[in-house]
Amino acid sequence: MARVPSSVVAAAGLVGGYAVARWTKKRPLGGVVLGAAGVVAGREWHKRGGAPAAAGLGALYLAGFAGAHPLAKKVGAWPAVIGAASVVAAASWVVADRG
Repeated sequence: MARVPSSVVAAAGLVGGYAVARWTKKRPLGGVVLGAAGVVAGREWHKRGGAPAAAGLGALYLAGFAGAHPLAKKVGAWPAVIGAASVVAAASWVVADRG
């Protein structure tokens, strides 16, 4: 079975978590999606880069989630979420998926 890159999982967690929360109007359900993707990505980050990579990328993932909230007030919700997901995906690709 082909491996899904951790960068894709992390971006999907941020975008999917927001989408689920928005469309179901149940924020905790969006949090489940966000958390599940974070755990899956975190396990891959740890496997590919060790504890420092997993900790750094995990912190960035959480910062992307938290940072999208105030950014959404300036640029809109979807652009903020897509921007945060893009930053997290790029960092994840550089640290864990490339090569």
